[in-house]
Amino acid sequence: MPFATACTVSLHGAVGHLIHVQADVSPGQVGTTLVGRPDIAISEARDRVRMAIINSGLGWPATKRITILLSPADLRKRGTHFDLAMALSVLSADAVIAEKALHGCLFIGELTLDGGLRPVTGVLPMVLAAREAGVRTVFVPEPQAAEAAMVPGTTVFGMRSLRQVVAELKGEEVPDAPPVASSTGASLLSWRGSDRHDEVDMSDLIGMADARYAAEVAAAGGHHLLLEGPKGSGKTTLAERIPTILPDLDAEESLELTAIHSLAGVLDPSRGMLRRPPYAAPHHDASKASIVGGGSGQVRPGELSRSHCGVLLLDEFPLFRADVIEALREPLENGEITVARAEELVTLPARGMVVLAANPCPCGEFRAHAGANRCSCRDTVRRDYRRKVTGPVTDRIDITRQVDPVRPHERRDPLAVRETSADVRVRVTAARRRQAERYRGCTWRLNSQVPGAALRERWPLAEDGQGILDKALYDAAVTSRGAVRVHRLAWTVLDLLPAADPERRPGGAEVETALRLRSGHPLLLSALERGA
Repeated sequence: MPFATACTVSLHGAVGHLIHVQADVSPGQVGTTLVGRPDIAISEARDRVRMAIINSGLGWPATKRITILLSPADLRKRGTHFDLAMALSVLSADAVIAEKALHGCLFIGELTLDGGLRPVTGVLPMVLAAREAGVRTVFVPEPQAAEAAMVPGTTVFGMRSLRQVVAELKGEEVPDAPPVASSTGASLLSWRGSDRHDEVDMSDLIGMADARYAAEVAAAGGHHLLLEGPKGSGKTTLAERIPTILPDLDAEESLELTAIHSLAGVLDPSRGMLRRPPYAAPHHDASKASIVGGGSGQVRPGELSRSHCGVLLLDEFPLFRADVIEALREPLENGEITVARAEELVTLPARGMVVLAANPCPCGEFRAHAGANRCSCRDTVRRDYRRKVTGPVTDRIDITRQVDPVRPHERRDPLAVRETSADVRVRVTAARRRQAERYRGCTWRLNSQVPGAALRERWPLAEDGQGILDKALYDAAVTSRGAVRVHRLAWTVLDLLPAADPERRPGGAEVETALRLRSGHPLLLSALERGA
């Protein structure tokens, strides 16, 4: 039969589409025609595939007309991972492989001229898309077999060459082949770096009770956090330790985050599934595409998506570019990023915690106490600097905290108890467990993700708490958006109580604490004691 079909996947952002690579080998004018909106990399595959088949000793139909269709034809395709499916469809159409051997299988891999299989990016989301389409058997380059095997219920074949794939499909003995390099890059420096949050602990902090409680509330409910204060007050030190108080990812979160990192091309398959919440702290000179995602050609996830279910620290926030700051509005509000292109619309998840850290002025020396104020910035410069952290962006931040330098007596207090990250993580995990039970059967997981309408209808505040919030709205102390965020914060404050009654609703005490957390006003001692 001069016609055959092999399957692969085309990725558009985080969405995978099953692609049928159809080949027709029949008499006619000799040549290879590739149709179905391929990009340049796929168009060049005609030469890669032809030489890979010839050099593998499998025979190229040199006297026939070959037509290859990537179906559906109206969907734009990008990448080099189509090579293997194209080669197998041609071989099957030329009767080298039985067509039924290709049924129910997915083929991913870039071919070299000698027939070797090279790794490609995005294997995990491709296999996830194939599973959703009912395809359970996948062939991938050997270094990425472990990555593909992360998808449960899938049979994975890790192959080194085209000859090995053909032998497996024909039921023959699989020939040996040279091992495939697991990556395409090599570091030029001996320094490898490490996971910063594996080396730090909350017990490193001295004092800062107000800010530490705010960080605990933020971690428990997944709330965004703004830390303001003079340089050296401990803003970055606190933010770096927030990942250490987050619980491990559950199975669904782990698979989702691992797929995003695979799509971004930064996944190390040797480390397996990502189990710990990620942490990222890009430099303030980072571009908009690197933060929110984008790029030329195929859209790649930015730091916001790569920090999904984790923490993204934007230190020295006023120094970030204006377009980056304004681009934060959508992810801060909706927990997702939509990147629009002329021919595609890509939506990426971004439900991590965003922590902003800002100095009060360019020199970082300004302090509210006149006696300690050594700021040399002019008032106009300070106002221009501060203007970047006000308005629509900060209205989407749940918690604002002023971080002041640690007082001398706090440093010398011999009776001060320094809680470890493990101690705080126990409370955060318990609070998240209460939220998981409350929102069982819903599409959201944490208080920060619940829509305002659902909160008011299904999880309202107690009467005294609602009265306090209504008065704050009437007095213009909060906006309508801010009222929803206070409502969410009140639930998180309640969830952190050591013996929270599952039937209890947030009342006046919880709403008052939530209002102070949002406004930046100092917390009452009773609130800190409740969180301890």
